[in-house]
Amino acid sequence: MMRIPDYKAARMACKGRWVRVRIHSFQALPAMLLFKKKFLPAIRSGEKTQTIRLWKFRHMRTGQRSYIPGIGPIRITLIEPVEITELSDADAVPDGFQSASELQNELRTIYGDKLAQGYKAYRIAFEVEGRASKVEGQSA
Repeated sequence: MMRIPDYKAARMACKGRWVRVRIHSFQALPAMLLFKKKFLPAIRSGEKTQTIRLWKFRHMRTGQRSYIPGIGPIRITLIEPVEITELSDADAVPDGFQSASELQNELRTIYGDKLAQGYKAYRIAFEVEGRASKVEGQSA
């Protein structure tokens, strides 16, 4: 068995042959949060600072770094279970919606099958990394 430092080196060492390789250093990539393109401008402007996701179990934790393609790195500031039927207008605004009914309708459109299967809803609040320092730099 060969000891190779990473996957690229493993591919180069194999030269097209199937070789059993042990990778001894692996750096995990941060989990990504994917959004529909229509939400990206609101995230960039800071209007959308949270999202509601339906999962069987919690996939992220508070303080974790993540990544949004087209936006960049983010930090998860809060993650908590919520009931979709109990969301208020105050919950909808940081999610980029005018009212709770708009947010609930969007969630039903996106997650209709998962709602029927009993998935749990989680509120994920996030901040785009680098935005706080840019805002501080502008006010100085």
